[in-house]
Amino acid sequence: MAKALEAFLNENLNDLKSKGLFNVIDPLESANGPKITISGKQLINLSSNNYLGLATDERLKEVAKSAIDTFGVGAGAVRTINGTLKLHVELEEKLAEFKRTEAAIAYQSGFNCNMAAISAVMDKNDAILSDELNHASIIDGCRLSRAKIIRFNHSDMDDLRQKAKEATESGLYNKVMVITDGVFSMDGDIAKLPEIVEIAEEFDLITYVDDAHGSGVLGKGAGTVKHFGLSDKVDFQIGTLSKAIGVVGGYVAGKKELIEWLKVRSRPFLFSTAVTPADVAACIKSINLLMESTELHDLLWENAEYFKRNLAQLGFDIGKSETPITPVIIGDETKTQEFSKRLYEEGVYAKSIVFPTVPQGTGRVRNMPIAAHTKEMLDEAVSIYEKVGKEMGIIQ
Repeated sequence: MAKALEAFLNENLNDLKSKGLFNVIDPLESANGPKITISGKQLINLSSNNYLGLATDERLKEVAKSAIDTFGVGAGAVRTINGTLKLHVELEEKLAEFKRTEAAIAYQSGFNCNMAAISAVMDKNDAILSDELNHASIIDGCRLSRAKIIRFNHSDMDDLRQKAKEATESGLYNKVMVITDGVFSMDGDIAKLPEIVEIAEEFDLITYVDDAHGSGVLGKGAGTVKHFGLSDKVDFQIGTLSKAIGVVGGYVAGKKELIEWLKVRSRPFLFSTAVTPADVAACIKSINLLMESTELHDLLWENAEYFKRNLAQLGFDIGKSETPITPVIIGDETKTQEFSKRLYEEGVYAKSIVFPTVPQGTGRVRNMPIAAHTKEMLDEAVSIYEKVGKEMGIIQ
């Protein structure tokens, strides 16, 4: 290893460890369900984004196996050569129906969606108004576009309106876009989409909503945009297929002309091999299940409200979450890491989230009760929270 690289790595890794910011990855020895096994220890899993429990659903596993028998394990090429299987077309048609749009395009991941879609439409002659708490993939997508990035205060509509007015009246930009998460993944709050759309219409802004944590969760499953009845008012609806859908991949839904443009100009679509047949088949099955019934959606919310209510009654700071995402905010990074470690020792897997994922001084353990949890599992988790919280002086 080059000496300069060795010095850089040692200095910075040691710095992270000393500040309680070094993240240790725990490999699972089981499927990612309501309970998981790590190093031979079974734990109640509260760190998964598998909102509806579909990642381990037998119905999805069955269609995935069948797709492998028919189409093989890989797509074999990028979408624009001969990597587009009829399954991909079926998935995109199903996504458009699910999101109430004219068309949709599927990508290899939710992260890829933001890298692809923003830079395909915005360039150095444009400006992007971006909520300060937007996901890292949005931030990176904005940077890749080379557009002027103008951050507005989190969900501050007065700040957004003022900056939209300044940007559009400056005459410096050909296009101006406003980008927001639908649900903010670390706090669980919901974007003020009605107000954002109103401001967008006033100043002719392009509207872009990343609904990774809203799809399958809000709008009876159809997402944040549908939750507010704004399916015909938002230009870009972005989503992931790896959270509530339970598989892997991402998508952009919108007008037919937008999707046609992304298919000829978005780089991840043009230069990365298509999603595997098994994953596509499982995604189709998952979306069909969500469109047929709200049973899993309703169970998710029932479990989430039960869990949040019990933690709040014990005195934990669960922030202002409006969704099943349940942060327990500790503050100090080292104490947050220790709290997560003690939960693990007692039988709960709830991962600590610290800087740079969240601002310094706002360390938290992020909990995600899912539809597959039983009340007994949640009761046990709450009991462990109470024990560790009192032991560490976080609650009385």
